[in-house]
Amino acid sequence: MAPRTILNLTEHHRRYLEPHWRKAPFVLRITEWQGAPIPVLVLKERQSDANLEADGLPTPSGEAPVRQGALAERGHLAGDSLRRCLPVLRSIVAGVQDESGVPLEIQRYLTQEGLRLRLNLPLDEESGAKLGLIFRLQERVADLDRVELMARRIERFTREEAAYWLSRITGFSPDARRWAIAGMRLMLGGQAQDAGVGRMLERLRS
Repeated sequence: MAPRTILNLTEHHRRYLEPHWRKAPFVLRITEWQGAPIPVLVLKERQSDANLEADGLPTPSGEAPVRQGALAERGHLAGDSLRRCLPVLRSIVAGVQDESGVPLEIQRYLTQEGLRLRLNLPLDEESGAKLGLIFRLQERVADLDRVELMARRIERFTREEAAYWLSRITGFSPDARRWAIAGMRLMLGGQAQDAGVGRMLERLRS
């Protein structure tokens, strides 16, 4: 079988990713927010609850959007934290495949070239759950070593582990979510000014 032609990212997205993101369990958006560093990565999880926010985007042909399940935000990443985590994010999304097992090459969009685009990327359950954990846990963590450490440890989760822990920090009551997030930050990223953070991070990088 002849190898797939290497397409520019815009054409690759139109041909291979546009048909998938509207029904994918998770969607990663490359976008801009007023007052935030450019770009911003926003993770959305597809829901069946009709009361949740719909994606509201037109189809490629300009027809009215077909509702494939509303999208609930699961976190965002930007600025220094985004730059620090990019190698880990690329590794996580590299495993996303279509229904035939063909890689969708999502990692091509998490590059200097790809991050200039404003589009939606389909993610599977495993990559979406892992990114959801990373995006949510890094919020309000100023120490970039801790942010990267959490990301690298989450990368090593199984699909089941990632889905379970994401459910703990997105479901249940606000108090339970807050406690789960605080506990996971400590479990995966240690404490600020702890010398063990740097030691563990070096081991995981090697």
